[in-house]
Amino acid sequence: MIPSTYPSPEDMARLTARMLLEIGAVNFNTDTPYTLASGLPSPSYIDCRKLISYPRIRSTLMDFLTVTVMRNAGFEAFDNIAGGETAGIPFAALVAERMALPMTYVRKKPKGYGKNARIEGAMSEGQRVLLVEDLTTDGGSKLSFVDAIRDTGATCAHTAVIFYYDIFPQTEKTLGDHGVSLHHLCTWWDVLAEAKAQRAFPEVTLNEVETFLNSPREWQDAHRK
Repeated sequence: MIPSTYPSPEDMARLTARMLLEIGAVNFNTDTPYTLASGLPSPSYIDCRKLISYPRIRSTLMDFLTVTVMRNAGFEAFDNIAGGETAGIPFAALVAERMALPMTYVRKKPKGYGKNARIEGAMSEGQRVLLVEDLTTDGGSKLSFVDAIRDTGATCAHTAVIFYYDIFPQTEKTLGDHGVSLHHLCTWWDVLAEAKAQRAFPEVTLNEVETFLNSPREWQDAHRK
């Protein structure tokens, strides 16, 4: 069921950050930085996969994501909701249920047997597809999913995520140059503001995380092993 009323984008961002903090999806560690998928160090790490285990929070955030997409892209803008393997699959299913649309998912690479498909489910030529993922950092991983969708003859001009890093300035340009608009609920800046308000981490940790967020590449260069 599609919610008929919803908070402002600013309130949704704040509440999303609060929920991520509440379930322990936000991790800050400046003494032993995390290693990102890129191999680079980071004092912050977000685990949106935890959301699937918290029904009330999960439901609220999927309401938020659905109305955000509909408000930004249009109420009749899509024919199919696709999840990116693997983290995007449950969220795509939940958004598709709310929008009463077919759901599919996109593999990272062909499965190597059978039809060797990257798209699972029914996707047809001309369908307007929304790609749903848990998060995006620099936007690069989304392009392969988008290309796989377009290879079917469908179109994909929008991607929706729960969490957007918003610290790498090229992200939205990378997606935009590929003809894709990004929709999100909250960013590291929203999480940092809520973490400060809650005093969820020691002040020295929050200060170091803020330093990283302001100059991520410089921080990573200084903390390479």
